[in-house]
Amino acid sequence: MEFWALVMLLMVIVLLMAGYPVAFTLGSIAMLFGVIFLDWRFFDLLPLRIWGIMTNFTLLAVPLFILMGVVLEKSGLAEELLETMGGLFGRLRGGLAVSIVAVGALLAATTGVVGATVVTMGIIALPAMLKHRYQPELATGTIAAAGTLGQIIPPSIILVLLGDVMGVPVGRLFMGAVVPGFLLVLLFIVYLMGIAWLRPQLAPALAPQSAAGGIDGRLVLRSLLPPVLLVVTVLGTIFFGIASPTESAAFGSAAALLLALVRRKLNRENLRLSLQQTTRLTSMVFVILIGATAFGLVFRGMGGDRLVHEIMTGLPGGQWGFLAVSMLVLFVLGFFLDFLEICFIAVPIFAPIAQHLGVDLLWFAVLIAVNLQTSFLTPPFGFSLFYLKAAAPAEIGCNQIYRGIIPFVLIQLVVLLLVLSLPQLASWLPDYMDALHK
Repeated sequence: MEFWALVMLLMVIVLLMAGYPVAFTLGSIAMLFGVIFLDWRFFDLLPLRIWGIMTNFTLLAVPLFILMGVVLEKSGLAEELLETMGGLFGRLRGGLAVSIVAVGALLAATTGVVGATVVTMGIIALPAMLKHRYQPELATGTIAAAGTLGQIIPPSIILVLLGDVMGVPVGRLFMGAVVPGFLLVLLFIVYLMGIAWLRPQLAPALAPQSAAGGIDGRLVLRSLLPPVLLVVTVLGTIFFGIASPTESAAFGSAAALLLALVRRKLNRENLRLSLQQTTRLTSMVFVILIGATAFGLVFRGMGGDRLVHEIMTGLPGGQWGFLAVSMLVLFVLGFFLDFLEICFIAVPIFAPIAQHLGVDLLWFAVLIAVNLQTSFLTPPFGFSLFYLKAAAPAEIGCNQIYRGIIPFVLIQLVVLLLVLSLPQLASWLPDYMDALHK
């Protein structure tokens, strides 16, 4: 029966790669194998699992953070940030690319909506970069990579889901992801400045008249102050123990609505679209989670978790052997599966093994988050690549986008190796905040 559990897992992966809907694939395969190898009565446990999901207070942060991000995206925040940052950094070699990474980091900490961020920057920034003679590969790679920062920089939806799946407090996970997230931003900027210095023809400085030299302090404050205050408030209340992640998400979504109102962008149509998009994204996450719950129930009932446990704990090298193989498996799965599918299928299998081997689950969760970020950039199914191609001018081909993301994927792997070799990068801030509270 354990062998057939692995067959079930393989069948799900094949069907997902073939394009079948995730939730229904997981649920239907689970029902099929459950009826054949177990019994209908085995599914009496499923309603209790689903009820546990729907009444989970932590998961309430998912729709609230999504609403916060969607409302901010509708408020025109990205466009104003791009204009301001372009004016601040444009006169430097590679300055336009650096400004896009900076905007990507700010949007990651406020909106966290990868698709909207990539499309917005693709529409606004990519034509400007091409106009100022940036190499197409460098321009597309920068935008795609900057747009995915919302996966690792908190408050991130994937961190909320990982925390719930692995039993790690979401607040500590947010704190653990801060240093790796900003290390990634720093390495992106160092790479871009290095390229601009070594090969200035790939990332030239803007001409003085094009660099928006008239940018004044008031415009910078108006553009930067609201998102920075929102980030500091939402994350600060979590980090200092003033509010739970769910309560901070509620405050953040209310603040986003207020900010949109102040910017005169909270009209009836934008509010309707924001609520529709929030409902659609939230429904997708929870339907997949319910399908994954059914799959996990049958997989464990057939003994698949015990077989995987025996295989992974029998690897040479103990903890390090397990970490190397699990990170490699997740990276390869990222070429073919969405981060939600990996989070709900592979992570529940690996997390108990990590705990059995004595691996710090907070560190392991941050490693997974950094690893899953690459899934947005790795072809053939990297979603950021699809979003960017849809928003890019007609002369930009898929081959240029694919070549452009290679250096940024390598930088992400460097950060993954750094966090793997230096666990303190993930644990330092949570431990420091814990010490402050004592």
